[in-house]
Amino acid sequence: MRCVILSVYKKDKLQYVQDALESLYSQTVKADVFIKIDGPIDKKLEDYLLKEYRKGNIAYLSKRKENRGLATSLNELIEVALKRKYEYIFRMDADDICLAERFQKQIKFMETNKDVDICGTYIEEFGDGVEYKKLVKYPLTHETMFEFFKKRVPLAHVSVCFRKSFFEKAGLYPESGHISNEDTLMWLKGFENRCRFANIDYVGVKVRVSRDFFERRAGVRKVLYDFKNRLEVIRKLHYGYDAYFYAFGMMGINLLPTQLKKFTYKYLR
Repeated sequence: MRCVILSVYKKDKLQYVQDALESLYSQTVKADVFIKIDGPIDKKLEDYLLKEYRKGNIAYLSKRKENRGLATSLNELIEVALKRKYEYIFRMDADDICLAERFQKQIKFMETNKDVDICGTYIEEFGDGVEYKKLVKYPLTHETMFEFFKKRVPLAHVSVCFRKSFFEKAGLYPESGHISNEDTLMWLKGFENRCRFANIDYVGVKVRVSRDFFERRAGVRKVLYDFKNRLEVIRKLHYGYDAYFYAFGMMGINLLPTQLKKFTYKYLR
């Protein structure tokens, strides 16, 4: 059994959510759709989700009154999936687009590699109201991903397929860190608890990049949280001094003005 988990909140747009769900409905291998509505959202969007639920296109839909963040929403959906004995749990954001063979390719890989607890894919970023396009590749093997993690995250969060064994080993998402760093902290827990990581050589998700994607990385508070989490990764996984130099470098890049940051993300990332 397999499902895909999404959190929807007030900034999500109806058209983008529709595009995301259509990409799930079009998969060559289907997965049940689980959605958490994280606080108040646009009425038209909520009505659309309720309609899809009544039609049976969404297998699980729940809403909370207040916004509590992505990690909390994902944890609630994961707990439901584990109680219902799902073996594979996919991730994506509510404004992304999955390529049609994504689930098929990841499941095939996981079935062939029974020791792997989590598998990601490459992603293709595309601009939404901003001129931007980039293919983002990640290392493929557990060992190269561990080495890569001393600099930055080794998987695209929106592309991953968890085997239930990942949560049995590492537990759920930490909810005490900064709201945008749940993936960094989750991968840290995974490596600490001997989960096996992998990526496949395939673009599984098209990721929408808006202007505020870069602006969100400009706030001093956000940059300091990122830096703090990066230091935690370096310390707990016993990386060398070169990892500290890179952490300071990334902090400097994230403090750059938006246009310069856009350039560095496109050509240095």
